[in-house]
Amino acid sequence: MARQPRKHQTEEQLYAAALRALMRRSYSVYEMRQYLEARAEANSLVRPVLARLKQQGLLDDARYARQFARYRAEARRQGRYRIARELRARGVPDQHIEAALEEVLTETDEGSAVRARIERRLRQMRGPLDEKRRASLYRSLLRAGFSADVIGSELRAIARAGRGGVQEVEAAEQG
Repeated sequence: MARQPRKHQTEEQLYAAALRALMRRSYSVYEMRQYLEARAEANSLVRPVLARLKQQGLLDDARYARQFARYRAEARRQGRYRIARELRARGVPDQHIEAALEEVLTETDEGSAVRARIERRLRQMRGPLDEKRRASLYRSLLRAGFSADVIGSELRAIARAGRGGVQEVEAAEQG
């Protein structure tokens, strides 16, 4: 049974709760607003605390989007579409998302990230890369947020290298 968060009655208590939350992880402005509204006795306390956090530079959606995109692209090897979808779900404005993706993805090559994920999956697979496995690989790369064009070109390159026929790759792209 989930217990309710403690309700804070003053702006200072709510500000202290916000600082404790920011010590654990970064928040977007939208996420912090939700966090504070769940912990405030009165919603009128939330706006001044958010303004104070922004003024002190502790909340910044542009910085949050850059950090999030960099981590997801480099450590988790996720693609543009998945990162953008998750940032939108966290309430980050589109202008910050696009700027962060442009900055981060110019540093990383989407094709090499797709190749690395394909190679890792191929090492884990037993047996030949048949049509069913290729389709599964294609779908997993789409879920990871990579564009269909990049996935298709990388799968065709692997097929040309001897891991299956080009027709099978194109059939997987259709499915």
